[in-house]
Amino acid sequence: MIGISRDGDVVTIELQRPERRNALNEEMLDLLRDGIEDVVDDGARAIVLTGQGSVFCAGADLSVVYSETFTDKLLDMLHTVDSVPVPVIAAVNGAALGAGTQLAIASDLRVAAPDAFFGIPAAKLGITVDRWTVHRLSSLVGSGQARSMLLGVELLGATDAHAHGLANRIGTLADAQEWAKTIAGLAPLTLAHLKMAFNDDGTRNEESHELRAALFRAWQSEDAKEGRLARKEKRPPRFTGN
Repeated sequence: MIGISRDGDVVTIELQRPERRNALNEEMLDLLRDGIEDVVDDGARAIVLTGQGSVFCAGADLSVVYSETFTDKLLDMLHTVDSVPVPVIAAVNGAALGAGTQLAIASDLRVAAPDAFFGIPAAKLGITVDRWTVHRLSSLVGSGQARSMLLGVELLGATDAHAHGLANRIGTLADAQEWAKTIAGLAPLTLAHLKMAFNDDGTRNEESHELRAALFRAWQSEDAKEGRLARKEKRPPRFTGN
């Protein structure tokens, strides 16, 4: 479900589930977390994340996303990307939706293909995202654009993502790997400190009890069930707020 290749000090990790548009299930989350930790332990000095085929990651696999352990595993993997002491570059080769956008914003840098786009359609599914996601997205694109993406469920194309600071560069996987080679030649302790400083942005602060309870209310709601059913039946959802 993932492929790992190495070119000197640069390791590329590829999501390999194209039949599901690289949607994440629990097995992939475990493989990604362990794979990232393993390549860092093996001396990688830069990591590139990408998706096989024409999609970066279509988000969570909705056949399993409602399991009790999925959210915890997703957040654990994202925080691994966020906390390892080497730069992680997301080569966003196509659509990055839901957990795909979360994976991209957990990375330190993003290279987006010209036809790539970002979005978090949680409000269409009756679920929600954690405080870390809301604040990290806001820190990258600004509060106004983050509100449009989360509350208005708007997509952000590569050109606009670059203009707003979400995409650092427009380019291909090869461009991302070439950039990673340059970065891998820089001072590792400097990069580790700078990454730590950038990510010391308040997103790791503990959520309030009320905020955490609201998150789980959404995930366990009747609206979440309706969102899943509506998607399966290919119809607009009928949300009731229950």
